[in-house]
Amino acid sequence: MSKTIIVSNRLPIKIIEEGDHYTLQPSEGGLATGLASIHAEGENSWIGWPGVSIVDADQRAYFTSALKKKRLVPLFLDEEEIKGFYEGFSNEVLWPIFHYLPSYANYDLSNWEMYVRVNEKFRDLILEHADPDDTIWVHDYQLLLLPGLLRKVLPEASIGFFQHIPFPSQELFRLIPWRRELLEGMLGADLLGFHTFDDVRHFISSATRLTSTNNNSNRLEVDDRTVFVEPFPMGIDSKRFSALSSEEPVLNRIAELKANFADQKIILSIDRLDYSKGITQRLEAFDLFLEENPDFHKRVTLYMVVVPSRDTVPRYRELKDQIDRLVGHINAKYGAYDWYPVAYFYHGYPVEEISALYNVADICLVTPMRDGMNLVSKEYVASRNDETGVLILSEIAGAAKELIDALIVNPNDIHDIRDALLNALNMPTAEMKKRMKAMRELVFKFNVQHWATLFMNKLQETKNVQSTTKARLVGANIEQQIIDQYRRASSRLLLLDYDGTLVGFQDDIDKASPDEELYQLLDALEADMHNHLVIISGRKHSTLEKWFQGRPYSLVAEHGVWTKEPDADWRLKSGLSNTWKEEVSTLMESYADRTPGAFVEEKSFSLAWHYRKVQRDLGTLRAHELIDNLRDYSAAYGLQLLDGDKVVEIRSAEVNKGRATLDILHENRYDFILSIGDDRTDEDTFQALPTEACTIKVGTEVSAAKFYLKRQRDVRVLLTKLVASNKPPVTQ
Repeated sequence: MSKTIIVSNRLPIKIIEEGDHYTLQPSEGGLATGLASIHAEGENSWIGWPGVSIVDADQRAYFTSALKKKRLVPLFLDEEEIKGFYEGFSNEVLWPIFHYLPSYANYDLSNWEMYVRVNEKFRDLILEHADPDDTIWVHDYQLLLLPGLLRKVLPEASIGFFQHIPFPSQELFRLIPWRRELLEGMLGADLLGFHTFDDVRHFISSATRLTSTNNNSNRLEVDDRTVFVEPFPMGIDSKRFSALSSEEPVLNRIAELKANFADQKIILSIDRLDYSKGITQRLEAFDLFLEENPDFHKRVTLYMVVVPSRDTVPRYRELKDQIDRLVGHINAKYGAYDWYPVAYFYHGYPVEEISALYNVADICLVTPMRDGMNLVSKEYVASRNDETGVLILSEIAGAAKELIDALIVNPNDIHDIRDALLNALNMPTAEMKKRMKAMRELVFKFNVQHWATLFMNKLQETKNVQSTTKARLVGANIEQQIIDQYRRASSRLLLLDYDGTLVGFQDDIDKASPDEELYQLLDALEADMHNHLVIISGRKHSTLEKWFQGRPYSLVAEHGVWTKEPDADWRLKSGLSNTWKEEVSTLMESYADRTPGAFVEEKSFSLAWHYRKVQRDLGTLRAHELIDNLRDYSAAYGLQLLDGDKVVEIRSAEVNKGRATLDILHENRYDFILSIGDDRTDEDTFQALPTEACTIKVGTEVSAAKFYLKRQRDVRVLLTKLVASNKPPVTQ
């Protein structure tokens, strides 16, 4: 029976060194809570670092055995590995780049090599416990290479990856020297999860620009796999925080805190020591608030908890010194013998103490400069059972996309934070409760268990899509079926698109002329007396005439405006009008004038706006704008709009490849029909053909076609095999 293996940098239980011995201690955190239910099922296991370097082999064996009883598998790292992999590459390259602080990055080659080595070490340990059909869920930025490493040795495994910190824009991500390797590692997963849609968008942008990956919305094509990229905003164990608020130790501590801060409003700030948390800007904003609002002196206290983190690292030590100076400055400037504006605590607290603080805080001030989600904001909301309290939240925190009833601020703007503090302190009770009630409903619905369930369900759905996709991909079995049908048939129709099907795309449309290999292949197909070969294209008839003059193929140009049979003249479809072209041409040319690389191609009864040479996102943006502007003309003149591959075309609605195909079918009967195309215009052909026809889309499986091929060159391979199989049809 298949199982799920959770993989993270840290185990949900850590080994604590106490003097000359070690003990096991549960890890606090949303991830451990969220994955507890999945970990508890069947034979599921969890692999990760236990949080301490243990060199002694006997001690390693002892803890491995002890953790095994809890279905936890420790990966032991030595000091050199911790320094290079975790403290080095993970936190000196990935953390600052992903939090938009590139000047803090240290691109040390030896740290990168250690990062690769430790990811490989994780892979090797997983392989000792994983079966080919297992599900493996990898977590966070320390293990970006791991999905790709696993995919190479477990090609059929279900592999999910979730990123718990932000993903940067591609302009920042590409600063990393090893950006391609990191992306290829992540793309080994079947499903990639992020906290927000912005992170999804940034990842797709990087993947499509820095690798050969193509995308259709949030669906990526990686080798022969479909990979989905989705936002899954992480929640918390909201019931636990709500229940903590009613426990006796917490209630006792609440009473103590209220007695200590009688007649004062408490502004709560809880962060780990990190330059991404916006702590200094928050203090500067509080300083400004006190300076401009002396009426609140002795009536408000900023209760600030900073949890120690890496304070031996110079940059973090400098940050702590800066915080210390700011706190000292504010308390010295505004404080009195019976009041300190900032109550500052530099250490961690158990969850019971945190719960008490959530309950006494009138305001929770959460203003990170960049944060994947920020669970403190959700914990505060879940703890407020009486629906009082105000949340001030940075617009750059992932939680701001959900907790829209908070007071949203720009963390860089101390004046904005000052205004939010004044607003929060003066907020009417009715408005406060209305906002908090709305946020609590959301936090309780989208809790951490809901997050984990959604991800696992989507991973299963992704594998089902992949399975369906594989069934339609023209692999060895389907290819043989097509060849067998072709050989048995005595009357065959071959409908072949040109650009993107018989030849690859060129930036210059006039350079996509047929090569000698293509001429030989088409000649060989046409030489079979049982074949009727038709090239059905959006190209101008004059272009097809130049390329195929004297060749015995049937030609359909401009999607059916012009048709030509061998040894005959071109025939124009009757009843078409061009009265609209001048007006529409002016509009399309105006878009070409402000889009470098774009140009307008005029055909007999259509206009095409090409953007093959345009910068990727700019071309797509302009194309969508143009389509919106063309809709009025389409309705007024009875025209059809086509959003093709790097082209927007407008033409008479009376003309399309489907209608041209029906004309061909009306004239003859065939016992084998093969249609291959890559574009939106070819969908009309696929839909016009009878159900028994063999229809193939090039490049994507999202189509009315029965089958698909990944690449244009695969088309020639298939056609070559049809030629090679050319034997007399079997007599029935």
